Amino acid sequence: MRYVAAYLLCALGGNSSPSAAQIEKILSSVGIEAESDKINKIIGELKGKDLEELIAEGSKKLASVPSGGGAVAAAPAGGAAPAAGGAAPAEAKKEEKKDESEESDDDMGFGLFD
Repeated sequence: MRYVAAYLLCALGGNSSPSAAQIEKILSSVGIEAESDKINKIIGELKGKDLEELIAEGSKKLASVPSGGGAVAAAPAGGAAPAAGGAAPAEAKKEEKKDESEESDDDMGFGLFD
């Protein structure tokens, strides 16, 4: 990813066909040791291609990837009423767990800061 980012920075600077030395210079400016085989692969893969078209194609592909948020939005519609009644037992369980942890500390006979 960092090699692609360096290539894109060169392109944003007006250089449509950056050299390996230019990409290496960008990477070394932020403390990254550049690997020439990776730089050459990026240059070879992107040579002669329009970056704006590639980004647009990639955006279309990403738009079709599910992000996992759809199922959560549907759950409150059917489960909104039981959630209000179920809140009290959850709070009681939290309090019980808290009490148990305090008791286990007392049984040991010492505390962390004693």
